[in-house]
Amino acid sequence: MADILPADWFGRDATTVAKELLGKLLCRRLPSGELVKLVINETESYPGPHDAASHAHMNRFTKRTEVMFADPGKIYVYLIYGMYYMLNIVTEKNGYPAAVLIRGAHSDGLNLDGPGKLTRDLKIDKSFNNTFLSIASGLWIEDAPIITADKIIAGPRIGINYAG
Repeated sequence: MADILPADWFGRDATTVAKELLGKLLCRRLPSGELVKLVINETESYPGPHDAASHAHMNRFTKRTEVMFADPGKIYVYLIYGMYYMLNIVTEKNGYPAAVLIRGAHSDGLNLDGPGKLTRDLKIDKSFNNTFLSIASGLWIEDAPIITADKIIAGPRIGINYAG
């Protein structure tokens, strides 16, 4: 087993964490007992309360956003359009609402290209919300060879043009 990223690894700038998650392994122990490991190939950062697309924009603290203010390494899962769960990892520090959305991951023969497809196929739902990434939770991230900067393509965030 590769090294599991500890919670404090996520205690950094959300945009940096989003870039450095590329190439890491998203690991999920399914309810059937099967272990799935996928290479993270798309992320999106929500770097703090100044981000108009963030659920915690302007430090909006609600029952839904509460986890964004928690410790780094916590899982933030929410439902959109009443049908798709989104998997986010809390970053920065306790009290500062920032997170990274895992948008896509792949392995040989399996390409989960979209955050809703990813959570559906990995059976990730609201029960993961506000838990830490860990073997005990059934969801964790392992270190893997780092993708070099020349292999990273940055683009506009998807579906949130209003936020700049």
